[in-house]
Amino acid sequence: MASENNSSTQDGPLRTALGHTRLGEPLSLNRAPVDELSPWIARIYATDVEADPNHVTRCGFCADTPVLRILFKGQWTAETRDGYGRYKNCALFFGPQTRKMPISVKGSFATLEVALKPGALANLQAPKVTETLDRIILYDHIYGNFPWGTSAQLIEWFDPNGPPERWIRVAEKLIIQLIGLLGNAKPDPIIGEFDRAAFADPNMTIGDFVHDYGVETRRLERLVKRAYGQTPKQVLRRARALDMAAQLRGVGDEEEGEELALRYYDQSHMIREFTAFFGMTPKQFVKTPQPLMTMTLEARQARRLEVLGRHEPGNALPWRNEEPNLAEGA
Repeated sequence: MASENNSSTQDGPLRTALGHTRLGEPLSLNRAPVDELSPWIARIYATDVEADPNHVTRCGFCADTPVLRILFKGQWTAETRDGYGRYKNCALFFGPQTRKMPISVKGSFATLEVALKPGALANLQAPKVTETLDRIILYDHIYGNFPWGTSAQLIEWFDPNGPPERWIRVAEKLIIQLIGLLGNAKPDPIIGEFDRAAFADPNMTIGDFVHDYGVETRRLERLVKRAYGQTPKQVLRRARALDMAAQLRGVGDEEEGEELALRYYDQSHMIREFTAFFGMTPKQFVKTPQPLMTMTLEARQARRLEVLGRHEPGNALPWRNEEPNLAEGA
């Protein structure tokens, strides 16, 4: 993120009550969904960041899952596969990114974000994931005919002036309704196993996975393509880069830092791979403030540690300077 004064510290132009990294970058309120939604929803998180009206945050997203994102505040722009878009006070569907999607927002911003699990789209009356890669689709074009109405109606129900904890609970209630309307079909269990395996070791071979889980290679490739929009090898390559990016932004487990670096053949290999996804070298990535990217990476890493049994939901995340009370309700 490059801004007019190139600062995103707690005492600088970006301010939030939802927590910060140890270096002062703002973070989100993020947690796992209620158990009822766990087959379909990976993570739910809310942001609420104050900034001067003319402050421009230039950053980006790189997410490995589709995200339903409601923009309550801020004037947003994005460079997508379809071109350049402007967004304000609306609900959007973000497909997974195959590489960093440039994003900017002017002024204060607040959002509610629901990250879907791989394979969930097939059961939620959404477009095929292959058709959503690197794209932003208006919510109304997918769900505008559902009982809760249009994007504008959604924002009214969420109440942008309410607390972030309430946004998360409203989102859960609406998604429970949506899944009930669509029949409760769950993603294929083998995709859940592949998702967990990618978190554990994105350097695994496809041969080892199909052997361990008793699935044919062609069937796995077909299921992964339908769930992620990419081949198994592409999914693993992105997972490796996202783990490294989280570590570099200070929202990863410090104890595995050396292990993450050893996933690459050598330093030049890491630089090439990293630059392919983020458009800059690891060194540049560390030096460049980019709160939007950091928030997205943190939500993924929090889920990753929970999936791997290395973090108990509700406990303070180790990289946070402060942690909001996730139990507070509205």
